[in-house]
Amino acid sequence: MIDYSTILMVLFAAMLSFLLVFLSIPTILRVSHAKNLFDEPGKRRIHKQAVPNLGGLGIFIGILFTYSLYIDWFDIRAVPFIIPALLVIFSIGIKDDIMITAPMVKLLGQILAAFIIVGFGDLRLTDFHGFFGLQPDYFSSMAISILFVIFIVNGFNLIDGVDGLATISGMISILAFSGWFFLNGNFHISTLGAIVLGALLAFLYYNVFSKKQKIFMGDTGSMIIGFILATMALQFMEANAPAVRSNLNIQMISAPAVVVGILIVPVIDTLRVFFLRLSKGNSPFVADKNHIHHRLLTLGFSHIQIALILGGVNIFFIVLNFLLKDFGMLKLMVLNLVLGFVIFYLPAMFIRIKLKKLRNDQVEVTPSGMD
Repeated sequence: MIDYSTILMVLFAAMLSFLLVFLSIPTILRVSHAKNLFDEPGKRRIHKQAVPNLGGLGIFIGILFTYSLYIDWFDIRAVPFIIPALLVIFSIGIKDDIMITAPMVKLLGQILAAFIIVGFGDLRLTDFHGFFGLQPDYFSSMAISILFVIFIVNGFNLIDGVDGLATISGMISILAFSGWFFLNGNFHISTLGAIVLGALLAFLYYNVFSKKQKIFMGDTGSMIIGFILATMALQFMEANAPAVRSNLNIQMISAPAVVVGILIVPVIDTLRVFFLRLSKGNSPFVADKNHIHHRLLTLGFSHIQIALILGGVNIFFIVLNFLLKDFGMLKLMVLNLVLGFVIFYLPAMFIRIKLKKLRNDQVEVTPSGMD
């Protein structure tokens, strides 16, 4: 039975984080305007006006302060080495938001942060959950876990292209992980989730709804969300490992596949864009406008509509995966990937139909004009 004091403790964590971010962003905006720290419009930019992009600083302040406070006050068992790892992510993110960081430097920073949490914190994937009967040794376990963290961090960085998308997708995924941990009595992960939710909810107001105080989260914010979600995902898979899951209230037999379902938006969008770039003979790391949010913009959807549509897709996959949690890891993984690619292909199909209709309309108009 869950103690009501625990529920209040988690809610207070979300509220405190919310207030810290909500009250800090106006100050960050004033500094950004005074020092001319903006994300300027450009070829690959969707926005038409210069907008401050240091919202990630406010998110970081809210999360770090509240999480540190809870460890001391409420004797919450900390996620091993998450604070130094987040400091590394914050450092490379804030530098990139202010001065632009070379991609290789960002990657090295992400590898370092992942190694801190995986190597020193020993938070790594130690079981493949029946995947072809394979089991990782220590070094392959570390390598796969570090690659997983880097993939999710960059996945959230890549979907941060329209207002509210990374925030809403991050909130939905964090709520799914946190809810499961809470129901299984793991209150330190659910408290961390509540802290991040409060921070993102406060940021969402300025990013989407405020007209005079608009701000972007920048690389700092998107990488922090991705890193925390990657950490939660590793904890989720390890808690559901066959050797230890017998004491859980809600067991996830197909845990790695469920993780893909919870993180479906950054996972499918990143894989899809990488495959498209490779198919055209381009480097998978060269930026373009082939992301799902670019396709939906072409179809005429607004930023908030795109965020809500993809948020709805995310919720659908979470519900589907929770219902099919015992379906089998490989079968559920294939279902997620196939269904994900089909759904994410639909906007491109609708664009082709729209262009074909426009061409047909032009062909019909041209002859009558020549008579």
